[in-house]
Amino acid sequence: MPTALIILAAGQGTRMNSDLPKVLHPLGGVPLLAHSLAAGAAVSPEKTVVVTGRGAKEVIEAAQAQNPNIEFAHQQEQLGTGHAVAQAANALAGFAGDILVLYGDTPFIRPETITRMQAARAGGHDIVVLGFNAREPGRYGRLVMSGDQLVRIVEAKDASDEERAINLCNSGVIIAGATALMPLLEKLDNNNASGEYYLTDVVALAREHGLSAGAVTCDEAETLGINTRTELARAETLFQQSKRLAALEKGVTLIAPETVFFALDTHVGRDTVIEPNVFFGPGVTVESGATIRAFCHLEGCHISRGATVGPFARLRPGAELAEKVKVGNFVEVKNAQIAEGAKVSHLSYIGDATIGEAANIGAGTITCNYDGVMKHRTTIGARAFIGSNTMLVAPVSVGDEALTASGSVITKNVPDGALAVARARQEIKPGLARKLFEKLKSAKARRDKEVK
Repeated sequence: MPTALIILAAGQGTRMNSDLPKVLHPLGGVPLLAHSLAAGAAVSPEKTVVVTGRGAKEVIEAAQAQNPNIEFAHQQEQLGTGHAVAQAANALAGFAGDILVLYGDTPFIRPETITRMQAARAGGHDIVVLGFNAREPGRYGRLVMSGDQLVRIVEAKDASDEERAINLCNSGVIIAGATALMPLLEKLDNNNASGEYYLTDVVALAREHGLSAGAVTCDEAETLGINTRTELARAETLFQQSKRLAALEKGVTLIAPETVFFALDTHVGRDTVIEPNVFFGPGVTVESGATIRAFCHLEGCHISRGATVGPFARLRPGAELAEKVKVGNFVEVKNAQIAEGAKVSHLSYIGDATIGEAANIGAGTITCNYDGVMKHRTTIGARAFIGSNTMLVAPVSVGDEALTASGSVITKNVPDGALAVARARQEIKPGLARKLFEKLKSAKARRDKEVK
């Protein structure tokens, strides 16, 4: 059965006390919305519709950065979850498959849970709701069951004392056939304590029309919604704990797990060693057997088998390290490909560059890639030796097995096997240092006397 995904992302998020739309606050290095999109990918959606509200422009930009094929619907007034889902009707006109509804501020729904909901739907239920057994049911809506049939969902504000005693609660996540769900949305009313059109009311309506509804349960932790900065901080802690445990179970060594921070899409191969205080931003892949030493910051990069990074290194987007590359302390790499066995060991900036196999980049080397308007590229050949404190003014190339003298400013291409020296000739002026210092000290004494 083809499935469409609707993600509700129109909430105002007033309790976040922020100008940023709630669903764009970061968790694991990416917006909350990205977590919902990743979970929804479990159904291989034929269509994805994000329902926007406040900050629609920013939400659309963030969603399209994840998937340019996403469609959007706008909820001008926040009149409830049922009203929000109904806004996607035009985008899904003619769609006859299943519809999965997720929430942009609920990041921990697991793909496996969604798969179980699909199975329950395929088993005969027209509507399947995700529930959980709450430790403190409080404000949650309750699932009223009769055997394996879900009779209705009642919001806490509208529940009787008997219904409030139920601890099987509603997560809000739902999957239903489009031909059942869309007509039911049109029948919703707002005759309730909040004056809103509840998505949950479609269950009772479905029963009235002879349709079947059921429930699948998950751990309460999966249903955690983010409404405040405190809840966001708690969610980050839970996310990191989960990612660290997964890495350890996969065969990654974490010397001090509590000091390593992962992003949603971080991939680290087995037998990699990660030392303390390492931060992974989005888009990082580390192959097996690499070593990431302490205090590194990595984002948008690829590190191959047997490479060593750090300590105190920064890899930025576009950094590609081949096998057995060494990037050492206080080195920054951006949009650069470093071939097998090459070394950039100390205090260097390598940006917009290609470095050949087994090349050695001396301490303090900088690829001067920006002229104030445009970026330019530096190419360094295989087994080249770049002397310490070399400035490579791009666009420029250094050939295979070439050498640059320490302290050089290289502005012209260096052929294969050549030596390039680009610095002023050293001159010695005997005794001039003492004379110069005596002159400067006398000038300072006169200035100090005048001040007094």
